[in-house]
Amino acid sequence: MSADEFVAQLDADNRALLQRLQPDDTLRPEAEGDLTVVNLLKIALKNEIEATEIAARWLVATDEIDVKLALARQVGDEAKHYRMIAERLRELGVDPTTVNPLAKGYGPLFKYLDTLTTTVERVAAGQFTREAIAVVKNRQFIEFCERAEDAATAALYRDVIEPDERYHHELGRRLLLRCATTDAAQQAARRAARRTLELAEELQTAALRTAGIHHAPGC
Repeated sequence: MSADEFVAQLDADNRALLQRLQPDDTLRPEAEGDLTVVNLLKIALKNEIEATEIAARWLVATDEIDVKLALARQVGDEAKHYRMIAERLRELGVDPTTVNPLAKGYGPLFKYLDTLTTTVERVAAGQFTREAIAVVKNRQFIEFCERAEDAATAALYRDVIEPDERYHHELGRRLLLRCATTDAAQQAARRAARRTLELAEELQTAALRTAGIHHAPGC
């Protein structure tokens, strides 16, 4: 199929699978116990630093100028998000320098993304799919913050972070239209996107089962 047809189909497939990452009515956000804005922002720091680093690793590993520039934009945005979240934690009474988001190492999704070697796989898994997941989860987190009456954190995500993630997703779409032009490339992209979604679902299920965590921002 053409690149246009493939990207449209992959987008539709991703959207269908993303429905599984949205909690049902039994998981309405409640700011009580360990499920707090502060604790979820600490999780967000890890997501942002991993997103920064994987984009940086891919940037130096590719010779394609348009891909380098797209990844450079993403590195800057994700690092900006980290700094803004750290500052928000400081405003909420937490010294962000005491938080080491990589103290327990990199997560399974980061480790998987780091194994990808081709541009079409990286774009499909990282910018096109992972950023789509981030948009969904950030929207849930915004709702959580509003219910917790934390307007400032909700505004940070609604006005800055979510628009950036949408832009990264659209960058991924444009790059896929250029590089997913053969059957082999499309199959590789589909596998990478599907595995990314599977890992995101596994991680969310594990977080809910072991720590009662849902509505954590980012991916």
